Amino acid sequence: MNKPLRRIAIFCGLLVLALLIRDNWIQYVQADSLKDDPKNRRVSIARYATPRGDIIVDGNPITGSTKTSGDDFNDFEYKRTYKDGAMWAPVTGYASQAFGATQLESIEDGILTGNDDRLFFRRTLDMITGKKQEGGNVVTTLNGAAQKAAYNGLLKQGKGAVAAIDPSTGAILALASTPSYDPSTFAGNSLKGDSEAWEKLQKKNDPDNPMLNRALREIYPPGSTFKVVTAAAALEHGQYTDPDAKTDSPDPWTMPGTTTELPNEGNIPCKNATLRIALRYSCNTVFGKVGFDLGKDKMLETAKKFGFNEEQFVPVRSSASNFPTDMDKPQTALSSIGQFETATTPLQMAMVAAAVANNGTLMKPYMVDKLQAPNLDVIEQSEPKKMSEPMSEENAQILQSMMETVVKEGTGTRAQINEDGITVGGKTGTAQRGVDNSENPYAWFISYAKVKDGSSPVAVAVVVEDESANRGDISGGGLAAPIAKDVMKAVIDSKQGS
Repeated sequence: MNKPLRRIAIFCGLLVLALLIRDNWIQYVQADSLKDDPKNRRVSIARYATPRGDIIVDGNPITGSTKTSGDDFNDFEYKRTYKDGAMWAPVTGYASQAFGATQLESIEDGILTGNDDRLFFRRTLDMITGKKQEGGNVVTTLNGAAQKAAYNGLLKQGKGAVAAIDPSTGAILALASTPSYDPSTFAGNSLKGDSEAWEKLQKKNDPDNPMLNRALREIYPPGSTFKVVTAAAALEHGQYTDPDAKTDSPDPWTMPGTTTELPNEGNIPCKNATLRIALRYSCNTVFGKVGFDLGKDKMLETAKKFGFNEEQFVPVRSSASNFPTDMDKPQTALSSIGQFETATTPLQMAMVAAAVANNGTLMKPYMVDKLQAPNLDVIEQSEPKKMSEPMSEENAQILQSMMETVVKEGTGTRAQINEDGITVGGKTGTAQRGVDNSENPYAWFISYAKVKDGSSPVAVAVVVEDESANRGDISGGGLAAPIAKDVMKAVIDSKQGS
């Protein structure tokens, strides 16, 4: 062979070798990433080739699947359906042929489609027997009656959120947000129905923002509900040990280093008030001075123990609530009454109430009880986990007695459940909003209920945004407390009936 032909042969051999290497790289090294690439339409076709498994509440599915309509060209065989979709959207998220999936529908997609590695043997058996692949189920911790009470209560107010937790386990019992959306309206892939419904929900600068999960993703100024955290800090750091001893808190009180007086709302007895009286009447001067005297580090330590400044995964991500880390002493005073840069999700404030109700122990919140195979075998079971201990048992019980005074004879009387053996503790809040408090404030209420045996089956946080209400009519005790009462009663009634 002459030299030119030998060069051509070597060059061609190298090309063939490169082709073989590339082919094997694609088939073996990149196989998984290509298989799971969202741009690979075969992935989506396979995902909707069979009915998805269900998301379960109280033993019943709140989701389903139906044959895709033939109105538009569509190679997806099944699409998702939802029962009371708008009520459950903050829990389920959505699964759409056109727009993907969110929340539980996305996080547990492998179980719901049957593609999870833990279902490998089940898939293999189905392939051998010729049976269509089936998805497993996601069994939640949610309480249907509590969710309905939360959602219906919010609908009367227009906009807001509710989070409810079982204090002893951390199990989420309700997670409601309004305005909401029905995931069924865009679960398919049609140009007319699904795309139009999606576009309506994507309006820019829409103040209603129905796709925002306000219970987990919106952070609000907590107002006076944060005084529960400040009271916990005062007790836990030994600043005060007796809730009925007078505090060193003048009224009016000018924050040292400033010329600014910290005002109280209305003609209330706040001068040197006890912690119990101060919580009952929501005295800014008392709790502002408590935070000022404790200082930033001690307040931050307590706030972090309650879960502030850290994202929560339940398993859906909840935004991190914020207690400022860079403050001077007057700013610490304002932060300690839920102002300045203090901001929180409803879930976080439900965690605060739950920790107090659970005698000082905060359990990690979660909303998936177990994952089931298509034959209902349990493939993963959730177990309660302790997250932290913000308070000692003794101090938690002191704070319980203070919160119970708020409901018995303070600003939270509308949360009372007048049934034998039921005790409610709570705290109202009316949080400033807008530049110079120019907009209608947020109405807050956090609470827990105890039953005859002394246990607490539920803790709740409610926030209401009502731009249409008369400013003077907005209060946590007036707008939010009745919703909390209905949610707590729904949980108690469902447990007594089970």
